[in-house]
Amino acid sequence: MGRTFLSVRQGSNIIAERWERTARRTRHGKHAKRMAELAKKYASEGFMGCNDPLESVLFSACVELQKAGK
Repeated sequence: MGRTFLSVRQGSNIIAERWERTARRTRHGKHAKRMAELAKKYASEGFMGCNDPLESVLFSACVELQKAGK
């Protein structure tokens, strides 16, 4: 029997893919694409502490942005 629900990791990847498609249609595509990359970069790690894919994606992106701001 297969899964009947998505894991947080799978949900995070789906969100990141949706953000990539959106990035191609917006005038801020470069920045939107970067957010999608950040979401994918930590999809595997984000599921450990979060039970919601969107929370995982946003947390991961915020951590990376904080690191870049140092």
